[in-house]
Amino acid sequence: MSVQRYTLPAIAIHWAQAVLVVWLLWLGWTMTDLPKGAERSAAYGLHKSLGLLAFLLVLIRLLWRWRNPAPAAISSGWEAKVASATHHALYFFLLFAPLAGYLASSFTPFAIKFFGIEIPKAGWPDELLNGVFKQLHVIFVWAGAGLIALHVAGALKHAIKGDGMLLRMLPGALFKN
Repeated sequence: MSVQRYTLPAIAIHWAQAVLVVWLLWLGWTMTDLPKGAERSAAYGLHKSLGLLAFLLVLIRLLWRWRNPAPAAISSGWEAKVASATHHALYFFLLFAPLAGYLASSFTPFAIKFFGIEIPKAGWPDELLNGVFKQLHVIFVWAGAGLIALHVAGALKHAIKGDGMLLRMLPGALFKN
């Protein structure tokens, strides 16, 4: 079955974002259990740097998508509506989870560093605002994890169905027309 593929840059950005987000989820869920000290501080620093990188990557991804529309959907009806809603919600998650994390960090007395380089904060030390944005970050992350599970389930459904949908986002060597 011949289907229209995503562009190579779109495929690369998708998979880079996927790896980055899975790493962030794992790191975010494990770093909170570390005892206070150098290892925990390093984990939080890496998480913040990777979160800022994920935010930059989704901005690049949105710019790419704006200039290079996605191939036409091959499903229709309720499946197409669910897929579209899920994709829009995933973009919402990819934008607002790191933004909420950045804002939470902005309302602490600690510097925000992007791989060791201090970047400007959007706030000042404020425990209430830190708590609000931290809670929003957690909500976005859990919702995003659910959306990722739904997205993967949809991809697996298409793989089992063999309709070519999954092949549109796989690297070229795995794609067959």
